[in-house]
Amino acid sequence: MTKATDLRQKNLVELNDELTALLKQLFALRMKKAIQSLENPNQLKQIRRDIARVKTVMTQMQKGAC
Repeated sequence: MTKATDLRQKNLVELNDELTALLKQLFALRMKKAIQSLENPNQLKQIRRDIARVKTVMTQMQKGAC
């Protein structure tokens, strides 16, 4: 789980890298779900929330709120 306070300490390039890694993770989990080898279905929910958290912090930084 990624915390927003930790994300705010990173710059936009690092956040973009984090977002890319999370999207790859989400894709891999979706493939595991499709072949019924996903052990913990809650991982999908957690990764989606982490992606949303990263996108939110990126938007705030671009608008100059942080």
